Amino acid sequence: MSALVPPRSWVTSANGHLDFALQNLPFGIFRRAASNEAPRVGVAIGDAILDVAACLAAGLFDEQSELTRQAARTCASPALNALMALGADARRALRDAVMALLHEDCAVHRQQIAQHALVPQQDAELFLPAQVGDYTDFYASVHHATNVGAMFRPDNPLLPNYKWVPIGYHGRASSLVVSGTPVRRPNGQRKGPTDDVPTVGPSRSLDYELELGAFVGTGNALGEPIPMASAESHLWGLCLLNDWSARDLQAWEYQPLGPFLAKNFASTISPWVVTLEALAPFRAPLAPRASGDPEPLPYLTDARDATQGGFALTVEVWLRTPRMRDEQAPPVRISQGSALDLYWSFAQMLAHHASSGCNLRPGDLLGSGTISGATPDSRGCLLELTRRGAEPLSLPNGETRGFLLDGDEITMTAYAERDGVGRIGFGRCVGEVRAAPALAGT
Repeated sequence: MSALVPPRSWVTSANGHLDFALQNLPFGIFRRAASNEAPRVGVAIGDAILDVAACLAAGLFDEQSELTRQAARTCASPALNALMALGADARRALRDAVMALLHEDCAVHRQQIAQHALVPQQDAELFLPAQVGDYTDFYASVHHATNVGAMFRPDNPLLPNYKWVPIGYHGRASSLVVSGTPVRRPNGQRKGPTDDVPTVGPSRSLDYELELGAFVGTGNALGEPIPMASAESHLWGLCLLNDWSARDLQAWEYQPLGPFLAKNFASTISPWVVTLEALAPFRAPLAPRASGDPEPLPYLTDARDATQGGFALTVEVWLRTPRMRDEQAPPVRISQGSALDLYWSFAQMLAHHASSGCNLRPGDLLGSGTISGATPDSRGCLLELTRRGAEPLSLPNGETRGFLLDGDEITMTAYAERDGVGRIGFGRCVGEVRAAPALAGT
């Protein structure tokens, strides 16, 4: 019996591509750079983007089901919300049709037509994949929660509710930006432990947070909970998320109501949404809970989620300083972790979110919270890696970082790979820190 091999595409750059091989096919929003074209839905394939609406117009979906054609018709939109609202069946139908069209066995005359619907990624401008009405950030990594808690409460790092309930807060959807958008250092109040009074000015402790984001597909009516058994059917796909954080602002303002200015100045997401179908071969249980931990309450329990609620994704953070750029040196990896180290699954986060009757809508975004593991090199933010800046990172060129300086560029990546399936990736989630704007009175 021959070994299983990943499917191959007639788009040659897709074969062996580290992120966008045929088995991935993530969705995003694009247009040709420096053009007046309307942004529209595309599918990443190798070094190119397939224009789905152009394929529909060329008749390449004429023989497909009405559901497939309905899904393809939404792809002339400047956001994925309309496609997300159609639900999982429509997503699967359209993805299957696109995969058949791009497969190496596709009829040559269809390949020739589809070739005209391909746009090189280097010639494209990418946008936020969805219009995000609401953004909720969770705190789902027990290692992150423990590490941060130990800095402030050494004798009691985790608060009593942590292992019972998925903790989250409502973020600021309006300041979500797509990868590549510069991030301005925020101004705000900060008060150090030895300061008599607070001062106002640029954050001195700017940090990144390595997260995954999950987009909601079909929502729920106000007042109607979503049970765990069907929670995953309301998830559409995953992206990378950098929830930038101003730690000094956060330490002063977060009590008693939680994050505010320390979080609302920018959150960066990757432009491509990886579907649950692409991630299916990489499902696994989350890391086992520690002995003595409580079992999730019944409304957060589902047999299928218990065995495959996690995603076996390697997540990484890379740093490039201005000096590295000047010296044409590549970025350096400063963290590598696993999404299986989350304590709560995305299905549990969604089910808990809706358990109060909160109405979720297509395109809403759920953040995992910082993903950290048990080892120092798997910690997903500088707050943990440098112990609040007290133990700065030593970079290969001799530079050090406690927190981010202006000009620093953070790149986040995620990927999964398995024999017989190959590798899929999320592309890049990139943000460069720029100086804070001038603030009157400072």
